[in-house]
Amino acid sequence: MTACTFELVAGPFDDPGEGVRWDGRFIYFALIGRGEIMRFDPDSGACDVWRSFPNAPNGLSIDAQGRIYACAMRSRSVVRFEADGGTTVIATTCDGKPLNTPSDMDIDSRGRIWFSNAWIPQFVDTTEMMAMSPGVIRLDPLADGSWTATEVVSGLLRPNGVAVSHDQRTLYVSEQPYGPDEPRELRAYPIHDDGSLGQHVVLCAFGYDHRGAHRAVDGLCLDQDGSIWATAGYEQSGPGPMIMVFSPQGRVLETHPTPYDMPTNCTFGDRDLRSLYVTTAKGHLLRARISQAQPPRS
Repeated sequence: MTACTFELVAGPFDDPGEGVRWDGRFIYFALIGRGEIMRFDPDSGACDVWRSFPNAPNGLSIDAQGRIYACAMRSRSVVRFEADGGTTVIATTCDGKPLNTPSDMDIDSRGRIWFSNAWIPQFVDTTEMMAMSPGVIRLDPLADGSWTATEVVSGLLRPNGVAVSHDQRTLYVSEQPYGPDEPRELRAYPIHDDGSLGQHVVLCAFGYDHRGAHRAVDGLCLDQDGSIWATAGYEQSGPGPMIMVFSPQGRVLETHPTPYDMPTNCTFGDRDLRSLYVTTAKGHLLRARISQAQPPRS
């Protein structure tokens, strides 16, 4: 069993925290409502605003060149933040239709972006409508710097966290609706050679009781062995807020309760990659030193 004791290292900022990522030097995370990308320095303990971005940033990812990408819910787009302070819009449509509200993302070894195309209407103008069935979209980079968008999963209810396995053959996706008869599942989709996805396997399903729907997986990351570390649960129902650790086959290996409600996303960081960083719905940034080395792909 991995020892996992959490400490509060920044916040709370009283705003939903999301998209936590490590770039080899700093921890970055998004504050959705405040429209800010925060940067935490593990060496000094300082936490400041790295980039103001009013378009409700949610999931973040970092490519092989160290560039930070974001799911922008308010502008219904995927963007990249440039070193000169500019912002490049990567995608706003798929198959001629506007994106919904991109939620979470991961970048694979080929530089392709996989993101959940959710519909979270509180972050868009009330006159706007959902354009596509919620699902998952793959963005492929082209030689001229442009991108193509391909819908690889459709017909979901509220897709959220996504992560590509180390061997690039599996896409993990969280389905996170809240209705009593709706599937709240952590799913594994096989990735075919052409980038399409096969039929998913349900790794874990979350229940419902008299208090309401148990909160399913929100965000996730992988350790060096390919185990899935996922944020899930809340105080309202079920076993409470926690980090759940799954094998690639869906076996629950460990659970680690978090000291604050509704953990939202997680990643490994610090120089030795032995710290787990977690964001929460109230804008806490938590850190837990891991008792054994678990170097992940951030």
